[in-house]
Amino acid sequence: MRKIVLFLLIVPNVFAQKISYDSLAMHYGKKHFPTLIEYLSIPCDANYKEDIIKNVVWVENQFIKRGFSSQRLETSTLPVLLLTKKSENPNAKTIMYYYHSDGQPVIPSEWFQENPFKPVLKKKNTEDNSWEIIPIENLERQVDPEWRIFSRASSDDKGPGVMLLAAMDALISENIKTPYNLKILVDFEEEKGSVNLPSIIDKHKNLLSSDLLLIFDGPGHASNLPTITFGARGIATVTLTTYGAYTPQHSGHYGNYLPNPALRMAQLLASMKSEDGKVLIPGFYDGVNLDDKTKEKLKEVPDNLAEMNAKLGIKTPDKVGETYQEALTFPSLNIRGLKSGEVGSLAATIIPDKAIAEIDIRIVASTDPIKLIKNVKDFILSKGYYLVENDPTPEERAKHDKIIRIATRPGYGAFNTELNGSVGMWLENAIVKTTNKSIIKLPTMGGSVPISPFVTKLGVTAVIVPTVNADNNQHSANENLRLGNYFDGIKTMMGLLSSDF
Repeated sequence: MRKIVLFLLIVPNVFAQKISYDSLAMHYGKKHFPTLIEYLSIPCDANYKEDIIKNVVWVENQFIKRGFSSQRLETSTLPVLLLTKKSENPNAKTIMYYYHSDGQPVIPSEWFQENPFKPVLKKKNTEDNSWEIIPIENLERQVDPEWRIFSRASSDDKGPGVMLLAAMDALISENIKTPYNLKILVDFEEEKGSVNLPSIIDKHKNLLSSDLLLIFDGPGHASNLPTITFGARGIATVTLTTYGAYTPQHSGHYGNYLPNPALRMAQLLASMKSEDGKVLIPGFYDGVNLDDKTKEKLKEVPDNLAEMNAKLGIKTPDKVGETYQEALTFPSLNIRGLKSGEVGSLAATIIPDKAIAEIDIRIVASTDPIKLIKNVKDFILSKGYYLVENDPTPEERAKHDKIIRIATRPGYGAFNTELNGSVGMWLENAIVKTTNKSIIKLPTMGGSVPISPFVTKLGVTAVIVPTVNADNNQHSANENLRLGNYFDGIKTMMGLLSSDF
């Protein structure tokens, strides 16, 4: 076994002397800037089917002209795209790549550019640390790795898709063939929860079978070093609605008399967490047990917490776990949105009729999403609330003081893969071959990807290979892709595409 490992470590170094992967990545990365701009310019909010179909056609055409066969796996909403290219070796194994082509909804007024789907190039103003637009034509000249392309889906998740295209073309130019069967699964509803993925797995098990699943999604480590992530948290969502009067009422006429649903919601939410961020719902952390060896392993990840806190604009983080990496091993409860009445210029002196809270729960592999949601429901009921499935009836309003509606969506579970197994060794060797950089290996990603059905239903080993900058503003306004990560991502994918599995 030792001889095999030494051979794997030596061969890539000899191979790397023959090819300048830096030059290849720079040349084909720049060559594919127009491709990236064109792709980002196609609106990709999955709530708009017409726009998504344009993305489906664009992706399909890109891979077909590179020798892939294409199948649209139809669902009740939007298709999932399966692209396949077979190796010349009849005994070759199969690796499936996954990325998604949709983006989060946008609020254009929050973006510092004309249109979130009209990409702009920006550089940092060193005087005030702001980002200023520079001519996009600068991409045709010498580029600065610190420049960034700002656009919805630039990092999450179209950027990695174009890195893959550029890496393929770079290897074709050197007559380097991928030594395994390659399947690429492109999801067009990931930001809506990928609710149809489990159904296509049930329907197309043979088509989707593979020996390894690589996910090109999520942020890399803050150091911008190549990153391999061996798991991800799952997600479930809960919507809470508390009720007051039938309609909003004048706060002068009814203040001190009419209960305020917004205040009740605030009190309920505040009771769910301690001041230092720990969830107080009984049983929420059940099953999560970190031994000392695991804790020490997590501390080895080179996070600069002082720098992270400064970038985030906080002094003290929540106290769930001793470190950032340890915090990601626990389930989390997050208030992602609140609504009651209006604010700013629309604010009125009223007592609102209702209050709505949107909650997401991030799930880890050792916890059960159904049980977590039940724990949340039980906790709310223990606070004296009466549960309704729809808006309360007059009879229910007359009988109960504290009324709440709870709507849930289970989402999908977490997954984890062995950090130091043979797959991890192969990935590390493949990426070192073309990047010549140290690899950051992370046990789990804080965010969620809809991959657990593949692990549970198909029994495939799954690993995340994130390639974009950690500070990319994904899911919020002014999402961006750092050019240094774009070029390094191309090198990473060249390593994966050219290494025998």
